[in-house]
Amino acid sequence: MPIVEINNLTKDYEVGFLRKRKVRALDGLSLSVEANQIFGFLGANGAGKTTTLKLLMRLIFPSSGTARILGHDISDIRMHQRIGYLPENPYFYDYLTARELLEYCGQIFGQPALDRRQRATALLSRVGLDEKRWDTQLRKFSKGMLQRVGLAQALVNDPEIVFLDEPMSGLDPIGRRDVRDLIASLRQAGKTVFMCSHILSDIEVLCDRVAILKQGKLAQVGLLNDLRQQTGNHNLVEIVATGTNAERLRAHLPNSEKFTITETASGLSVHAPQESDVDEVIAALRKAQGKLVSVQPIRQSLEELFVD
Repeated sequence: MPIVEINNLTKDYEVGFLRKRKVRALDGLSLSVEANQIFGFLGANGAGKTTTLKLLMRLIFPSSGTARILGHDISDIRMHQRIGYLPENPYFYDYLTARELLEYCGQIFGQPALDRRQRATALLSRVGLDEKRWDTQLRKFSKGMLQRVGLAQALVNDPEIVFLDEPMSGLDPIGRRDVRDLIASLRQAGKTVFMCSHILSDIEVLCDRVAILKQGKLAQVGLLNDLRQQTGNHNLVEIVATGTNAERLRAHLPNSEKFTITETASGLSVHAPQESDVDEVIAALRKAQGKLVSVQPIRQSLEELFVD
């Protein structure tokens, strides 16, 4: 059974003052997320990603459609005991310390005093927050530090599924790597992660499946490699070489017009339309006294898929 099931979920907002009109933020979204996956949820600004998460968290209510999490309808608040959520712009009580906030969240979930103290210490260490800052008021934290605390509070109840809205926001490169490692460890621990992010490289590294929203509608969903094959030339191969130039290589390359040869700062880049053409290029390189550096398939990047 899918851990998240969304069926024809739609959300309309009323805008205007005297002449009210409806704007559709989400239009008939249907998708499912299997257990023990990292699911990437992508879309341009205003595509409906945050609206979807708010609907699933029951912070706003759908105009039509249904959704279930862990086999329960989203209106069943008992399900909230088993999920974690990090909003895009979390707001915490400014005068609490990081440790106090996590203990407070643990108390909301009914954890005994000793358990929530131990849990707070373990989580603050896990998200990589400097121990010297654990007893500092949150109003003195940077955006990246607050993001780490927000991620810790999303895990305070040891959830089965975690919903993350822009979890890398405000983090420096080291912080992004730490959070990326943490998210990967959740999958290894048998958890499910549903994450929105604008940082496509992180989605590309982490996610098992992705869905792309466009103007409130589902544009693509599936395994990343499958989506790339649908939209790109997955037979294209790049050969990188040094020690020769494009003119000399073309002189030894039969049917050179079918290859794209580019001179770069590091040598030659040759794009072959098919894997079967690689031997032809390598033979020509030997005749042109060039040196082979690498041969690799060219995959469509997630950024190119997203733009398409």
